[in-house]
Amino acid sequence: MGGFLIALVVLVFLFLMMGVRVVRQGHVYTIERLGRYTLAATPGLHLIVPFVDRVGHKVNMMEQVLDIPGQEIITRDNAMVGVDAVVFFQVLDAGKAAYEVANLYNAIMQLTTTNLRTVMGSLDLDETLSKRDEINARLLSVVDHATNPWGLKITRVEIKDIRPPADISNAMARQMKAEREKRASILESEGMRQAAILRAEGEKQAQILSAEGRREAAFRDAEARERAAKAEAEATRVVSEAIATSGTQALNYFIAQKYTEAVGHFATSPNAKTILFPIEATQLIGTLGGVGELVREALHGQGGYPETPRAPARPSVPTVATPPVSPSRPR
Repeated sequence: MGGFLIALVVLVFLFLMMGVRVVRQGHVYTIERLGRYTLAATPGLHLIVPFVDRVGHKVNMMEQVLDIPGQEIITRDNAMVGVDAVVFFQVLDAGKAAYEVANLYNAIMQLTTTNLRTVMGSLDLDETLSKRDEINARLLSVVDHATNPWGLKITRVEIKDIRPPADISNAMARQMKAEREKRASILESEGMRQAAILRAEGEKQAQILSAEGRREAAFRDAEARERAAKAEAEATRVVSEAIATSGTQALNYFIAQKYTEAVGHFATSPNAKTILFPIEATQLIGTLGGVGELVREALHGQGGYPETPRAPARPSVPTVATPPVSPSRPR
């Protein structure tokens, strides 16, 4: 009797343990009763009736990534390209995902592949390479609408890689190189043009400044000449008045002054080795005496030094003209 009770307790315990189910976070279990879907068990502890209820599917409710294998697609301009893609999706309804479609992952892959061929086949090669965002948006809209009855939400569809043929890649590389060389030539020509313009502008400004400088110098020279002419005219006027007032005495004074300056210039000439004076020394002395007489008269007229009596005139000595002696030539 005691053994029977122990066996009964063990059986009850095993029966209860068979009815306990723990659902992990991020998953939902579908519960089937006698083969029919009854409820979706959320994360936590659940009790089911053993041998009557069972777990049908364990559905992952987290966002998942499905890699689409490479596809060879013919574009609208008959270019063969290889394309890889990736799909991000999340299950929103575990019951639909488990019972509305068989093999959920394969269904999403096939649906994405066919729509990828449709979208990229309607574009040219250049458009497939430059309009990835547009291709991704069109694929997302189409695939999300098609998988809506399955309780899914397609969050993103991305094109991973587009591989054009080798000959087209080489042609594109040559085209890119030619385009870059063209832009480099254009930039170089533009730089040379700008340099020529700046150089011409600099020369223009230099010529303008030079012309302005010459004009200012000419103006200054003309002004200086005008002032010199005025000074010369004033000096001439003063000399003329002095001559008119003093008569021949002032004239002799000015002639003697110029005579003396001329002799001084002969003496300081750097090119003269021998100086010949075709004049008499007594004439020079007489001229200088006349100058001294004029000075004494001027001072006497102004109340200066008293006039000294003149010495009696000395008889003139006949002069003998001396022929000019040419410098001897060294033998």
